[in-house]
Amino acid sequence: MTLRVLGVDPGLTRCGIGVVDVEKNRRATMVAVGVVGTSPDEGLDQRLLLIATSIDDWLDRYEPDVLAVERVFSQLNVSTVMGVAQASGVVIAAAARRGIPVALHTPSEVKAAVTGSGTSNKEAVTKLVTKILRLDAPPRPADAADALALAITHAWRAGSGTSNKGAATTGPGSLSLTPAQRAWAEAEAKARRAR
Repeated sequence: MTLRVLGVDPGLTRCGIGVVDVEKNRRATMVAVGVVGTSPDEGLDQRLLLIATSIDDWLDRYEPDVLAVERVFSQLNVSTVMGVAQASGVVIAAAARRGIPVALHTPSEVKAAVTGSGTSNKEAVTKLVTKILRLDAPPRPADAADALALAITHAWRAGSGTSNKGAATTGPGSLSLTPAQRAWAEAEAKARRAR
């Protein structure tokens, strides 16, 4: 069974969107990737409308089993956090209207799942996403690669094609975890302690 995950790296200026199919053996294949861009010169209502319309189109076109969205985390720039939160809300609501489950993942969880280290930089994430998906060229801009990384992370966490309930059985103590999955579990535990 293949799990189709639509990953979203939310943002008002650039909202990365990627669709990945992941087989039970963890083999991941990119279905589609893109970035929805909005101009800071537009009003907030129009920017959110463009993101909402675009995500509706992606959800209708690709019919994912689940949506993986980057969890909003605290930053020094409050206006950036607000924009990310607003874009996330629009995306989550679009999935909820269709009854599509939504999973939230922190940036450190995604980095750990894809690269094996929760502190990797964007270049490392892009490089590993390119390798995992067997792409000829790296997805650009970084928001597109991040969206694909979110989709891969969720599928691997969920057990690559098993139900999402199976994700709880893979904890830090499991002997069947890959090094990347162990790093992800450690990053997730650290993120939870920091809340």
